Order: sequence, then structure tokens, then C-alpha cells
Amino acid sequence: MPIIINLDVMMARRKMSLNELSEKVGITISNLSILKTGKAKAIRIETLEAICKALDCQPGDILEFRNRD
Repeated sequence: MPIIINLDVMMARRKMSLNELSEKVGITISNLSILKTGKAKAIRIETLEAICKALDCQPGDILEFRNRD
């Protein structure tokens, strides 16, 4: 998949655990884990917004496009 999820990178930069992010965003740890490992097929804009608020970052800090060519 050419979209890379860098959630783990941003969490490490902010020194935030999965449990802490889950509490701040209101998403289960298992759903955040699916997103963090890149196994998610979609993400709601409101979820992305909540994650960006909790991590004080921009969507581009979390999502990255890598062309396969």
C-alpha cells in the first residue's frame, strides 16, 4: 500500500503510549493498533483530527504517500 502510517513515529516523538493516546482520542487500543501497524483500510476524518489534536501535529506528519514506481 503506497500510504504509510507514521503514527508510531509521532507517538514516540511526543512520548505518548498507545494507552494514553487511546484515552485522549476515545478510540479503543485495538483500533489504534490496527491503524498504527498500517493494517487499516480507512480512517475517518474526525478520527484523524482527534489524533492530530492529541499529538499536536498535522495529518501529513501521520500519513505519507510513497509511489511504488
